[in-house]
Amino acid sequence: MKKLLLGLVALCLVPFAFAKDFKEGENYEVIKMAAPTARPEVTEYFSFLCPHCFAFEPMIKELKEQLPENVKFSRNHVDFLGRDLGVELSRSYAVMELLGVEDKVAPKMFSLIHEQHLRLSGRDDIRKVFVAAGVPGEDFDSAVDTFSVNGRLAQMERNTQSADIKGVPTIIVNGKYKLITSSVSSKEELFQLVDFLASKQD
Repeated sequence: MKKLLLGLVALCLVPFAFAKDFKEGENYEVIKMAAPTARPEVTEYFSFLCPHCFAFEPMIKELKEQLPENVKFSRNHVDFLGRDLGVELSRSYAVMELLGVEDKVAPKMFSLIHEQHLRLSGRDDIRKVFVAAGVPGEDFDSAVDTFSVNGRLAQMERNTQSADIKGVPTIIVNGKYKLITSSVSSKEELFQLVDFLASKQD
């Protein structure tokens, strides 16, 4: 995992040199059992507990901003890190989406966990993070156990299983192409690989 983190950091530092001829098995894997998305889509699988995901955040922000308008960007929180806390954090991400507060709460969650080393014990602590980010506690309470949040939680778990996600951060394009991030040498090359896969017709 340390090598992965160093590789992700290196992507931010190495300048873009030339276009690459991307190849299956070298730059990306095809998820054989996955159903492709109806439209071009880029999905990041991540966990708030993952330090590599936290380090990857600036690049994910840039990736999202440079995607063509016809390419949807989404995120999928995984719950295989942290046991019960992992499930609660996945639920918290579904709440962020439902309330439209991801841009406010997600950076706060990452910062508190990885910069301030806050130890979360469960839902009450997570609620406090929402409040610290400016979300009224009653809004969190009214959303956390709703049908919409429970449905999204189940969907994220299904997505994780069908994409065979074993580690994070992982980027899946069009529901079927899994990036091999260690195969690219710059963030520009990573963006180019994403664009290449998003436009694939097969």
